[in-house]
Amino acid sequence: MSAAWARGAGRTVAGAVLTALLAGGCAGPQQPALPASAQARSDLIKAAQQVLVDRCMTARGTADPAASQEDALFGTDPAELEVTLATGHTVRTHTDGCLAQAHRYLYGDQARWFRAEVTVNNLRPEAQARLKQDPRYRAALARRAACSEGDTRCARESGLDDLRARLEPARLDAVRAAHREDIETYERLRDRALHRAARLLAGRPTPHQKGPAPS
Repeated sequence: MSAAWARGAGRTVAGAVLTALLAGGCAGPQQPALPASAQARSDLIKAAQQVLVDRCMTARGTADPAASQEDALFGTDPAELEVTLATGHTVRTHTDGCLAQAHRYLYGDQARWFRAEVTVNNLRPEAQARLKQDPRYRAALARRAACSEGDTRCARESGLDDLRARLEPARLDAVRAAHREDIETYERLRDRALHRAARLLAGRPTPHQKGPAPS
């Protein structure tokens, strides 16, 4: 082995070690592993929310033992946030309760999360409301309404179920397209909450794992 080759090899190894050390020094805290299934991810967020709510309720109870548990959890009237859906229903929530505080920690922007969550959770009712505007559907609905209670043959022959199965998917696709930005916001903020929940509960058993529930 020549001295020149050895010096070159030494520089290569030293460079590799330096690169690894620099990379390790720049790396931030390792993100805890996230659950694979959608249900387990939902459970993780719910568990983190419960931990945050419990902490807040304990702190508020200590500060004001006479305070209402319901007000501490949900907030006091009037509700500060509201969303009116395409179906005509209005959903309201508060910003001053422990639940709202937990949402701000997990999702960052409570108002944006509230609007996105309410909208996404009501996509199907909006699609069904659009379906009722279709004359064919209204006619089938009237035929079904004319059936005697328990008359399954009449109900089947009204054609309502078959018509709904054929028409509803297209209405739902149209509603999802109309609310594309809300859906994207929902998914982005939920992903943020998932990562924050994982860091908060790192080392604690969560509902999709064995062990006692977080306290």
